[in-house]
Amino acid sequence: MSRIGKKAVTVPSGVTANVQGQTISVKGPKGTLSLVLDETLAAKLEGNALQIAKRDESQRARSMWGTSRTLVNNLVTGVTKGFERKLEITGVGYRAAVQGKNLQLSLGYSHDVVYPIPEGIAIATPKPTEVVVSGIDRKKVGQVAAEIREFRPPEPYKGKGVKYEGEYIFRKEGKKK
Repeated sequence: MSRIGKKAVTVPSGVTANVQGQTISVKGPKGTLSLVLDETLAAKLEGNALQIAKRDESQRARSMWGTSRTLVNNLVTGVTKGFERKLEITGVGYRAAVQGKNLQLSLGYSHDVVYPIPEGIAIATPKPTEVVVSGIDRKKVGQVAAEIREFRPPEPYKGKGVKYEGEYIFRKEGKKK
């Protein structure tokens, strides 16, 4: 049984939450986000807390309960603080730069990789070897970071490529003579 689903999501001051049927919309200083709940769940707003409850004791309701509560919590966190994911680029001549609405990556290919920055996402390059992806939607931030990493995933021999900040790369020994 979910223990996280029992906890109510507190709505801080400056954030307004609205429940209409299965749709929860949250508006805060950074923007507006909404989520459609599974049909086996119900949400109600009591004071400054959002409570997610199961409509029945089915397997689907039990499995979606904690997940939905976490997704609602991510909505509230996103419109108040936002989310960010940092990427590190390792390799000789590997670098990144933001040019207008595109991220330009030099990753050792014969051409530069040009990645168009999606709507609702901000990408910054404080250093040529560091990329910071930020936004209010956690899923979108993670997806964009994963797509950038996919252009050149880190390889196990020299560790060259694009990796998440703090990610451990299992290193292999090269061939011996």
